[in-house]
Amino acid sequence: MTDVVMPQMGESIVEGTLTKWLKKAGQHVERDEPLFEISTDKVDTEIPSPAAGVVSEVLVEEGKTVGINTVVARIQEGDGAGAPAANVSATQAPAPTPAPAAVSVPAPAPPPPAPAVEAPAPAPEPSGPISPLVRKMARENNLDLSAVKGTGAGGRITKQDVEAYLAQSAPARVAPAPPQPAAAAPVASIPAPQALPPLPAAGTAKTRVEPLSTMRSKIAEHMVLSKRTSAHVTTIHRVDMTEVAKVRERSKAAFQANYGLPLTYLPFVTRAAAVALRHYPLLNASLDGNNILYHNEVNIGIAVALENGLIVPVIRNADEKNVLGLQRAIVDLAARARSRQLKPDEVAGGTFSITNFGSFGSMVGTPIINQPQVAILGVGTVDKTPVVVNDAIAIRSICHLSLSFDHRLIDGALADQFVSKLKSVLEGWAEEVL
Repeated sequence: MTDVVMPQMGESIVEGTLTKWLKKAGQHVERDEPLFEISTDKVDTEIPSPAAGVVSEVLVEEGKTVGINTVVARIQEGDGAGAPAANVSATQAPAPTPAPAAVSVPAPAPPPPAPAVEAPAPAPEPSGPISPLVRKMARENNLDLSAVKGTGAGGRITKQDVEAYLAQSAPARVAPAPPQPAAAAPVASIPAPQALPPLPAAGTAKTRVEPLSTMRSKIAEHMVLSKRTSAHVTTIHRVDMTEVAKVRERSKAAFQANYGLPLTYLPFVTRAAAVALRHYPLLNASLDGNNILYHNEVNIGIAVALENGLIVPVIRNADEKNVLGLQRAIVDLAARARSRQLKPDEVAGGTFSITNFGSFGSMVGTPIINQPQVAILGVGTVDKTPVVVNDAIAIRSICHLSLSFDHRLIDGALADQFVSKLKSVLEGWAEEVL
């Protein structure tokens, strides 16, 4: 018997939401075949099966958030003869058990909402425990779960049930909101919440309510946590990328033909950052209370924009790779991030991060540090710009690099020395890429 556990998808991740089972109890699964989907603040991805066999037990229902290393299922290795039958009875047995509990538990609850038309709805709702995620969504949207019809096992309410209800009844749901402050005397006296109700009245057709996705919600939490944890300071340097631009221009056609890869500016910057990190190891460290953790490996995370969020897969031992190796890693990780094919260890272990907002045309940005790291480099767009060179006007390829650093550990002088080293590598580029 093999236990299937909730993986850790990044250093700061302590839980994940199981959004969908791709295999049901009693079904056969091959090793490394997608078994279930999870959602965290760093990634929405499919998790492969750790063994081949039959799914004998499903221990966590869809929509439930559990801690990392929690056993979510068990697989009977081999053909699993007999295991499906045992599992079917196991999964069916709980259904009747919650049913009686459902009748007794909601008995006190229905009286308050008795006047509401939804009175019959509470019956299916309490037929099973409600997941923390569903409770959170209900709390954030002032939602009475007795009005939501559950489609999960035994009438259990899933995340999808709540989202469907919110989408279908946003206007009607917002209208009853004002009475709630009246019901709770202390809240009714606070003027601030009463400023929100007028919005729905004007927005039947002009607004819609949609809960944050798990990834978006977790990103929000971690961004606020990072700002609250680190003393953020950003230093910005202008870099003359002309030498890099020349190398790229004369090599990109052959690079594409020989390796099937585009040649962008990002691997050049990543290569220069790796060199600078070896010269200034404090930028590659992290803080653990009052201790400084110096990392022996230079593992650079590259921010990848997704349709509904952001993820930072990691290039391990980036200082050991040349431009070709870095470009290959960047393209591979970005492609697999967008197709939800990243493995858990590919979004963990980063010691420094780079975000390339220049690919979207931005010149300058002030990125937020990716905890528990102490610095992140932002790369602006490369533009041909008139500049003064030897008291003459010249057209140069200019880029702005923004380094956000944790002032608890890194002083401005050290941060500027680091970027100056990075800048000198780029402005005096001497490595061939073919």
